[in-house]
Amino acid sequence: MAGGVAPCVLCGSTGLQHWSDATDAEYFSTPEPFSFYECAACRLLQIHPVPADRLPTIYPANYYSFSGGSRGVVERIKDVLDRRLFRRLLAGLRGDRLRVLDVGGGSGWMLDTLRSVSSRVAVTQVVDIDRGAERAARAKGHQFFCGPIEAFRPREKFDFVLLLNLIEHVADPLQVMRQVNSLLTDQGVVLVKTPNYDALDARLFRHGNWGGYHCPRHWVLFTQESFGRLAQASGLQVQSLSFTQGAPFWAASVLGWLHARGLVQVSGRRPVCGHPLFSPLLALFAAFDLLRLPFARTSQMFIILKKAPAAAPPGAASGSGVAGTPDGIQAARG
Repeated sequence: MAGGVAPCVLCGSTGLQHWSDATDAEYFSTPEPFSFYECAACRLLQIHPVPADRLPTIYPANYYSFSGGSRGVVERIKDVLDRRLFRRLLAGLRGDRLRVLDVGGGSGWMLDTLRSVSSRVAVTQVVDIDRGAERAARAKGHQFFCGPIEAFRPREKFDFVLLLNLIEHVADPLQVMRQVNSLLTDQGVVLVKTPNYDALDARLFRHGNWGGYHCPRHWVLFTQESFGRLAQASGLQVQSLSFTQGAPFWAASVLGWLHARGLVQVSGRRPVCGHPLFSPLLALFAAFDLLRLPFARTSQMFIILKKAPAAAPPGAASGSGVAGTPDGIQAARG
């Protein structure tokens, strides 16, 4: 184990190996370098030191998820894909009164979409640490709990839980996923979106502030295999796992590389996501990744989870109850 680095937060192994060093090349919230270490046993990547006591610093006021997204052509296409995905997942759930939870859902804009595609969505709940989002969420009819998901104690369980670009921001992913499991109904479905560091852009920019590090805001990063291990340890079962475009990571990586060589200028006042080249790079690399999807692992994963069966007979086949592969929600949210 590297000196001073805690054991793996997923499997407890001390066989951690230095992977890379990175800095905040997007918002320049701190000049401090951070190190990433890979667990040789389960291939989880974790940050050191974990800046858990510095959230107001590393999430500045101009952080992109605080300011909301544009409503351009890309965003409208994304909305169409989101609606198609949600209809497909909700169709696999029984009942006339569905309860939906969005962890890290901010003002509830994704819940707005869910509610608009099905009249069966009766209760919508946000769990978020952003007190500023509470008024907006409640004004739209969403329930709101301000605090970490681990402290959330609802009276009823949920049929559908969203964890979109959330799990990579937490210090203890196993605790979070076990809590999510405890909040699910027996038919409940969890939709996760998270980075995959076993990808071309992650390898190319491994030692060059890869955008997927989102340093120092991403604290744990997974591969397909390590996320499967997380799900199993949480009492959940992967129903489907697919890859989607990782254009935001490509764009941030390229702009960071250009900035380091004095070819473009980014700063805390005009972060990477606000640079004029960011949107064109998004379009370029989204197309590039979508072309590679049939034969390559890209740097974003979609995972659909359900409760693992209590006791399955040996050799028994498991059915998902959820049709299709997720293909919406193309923009990163965290």
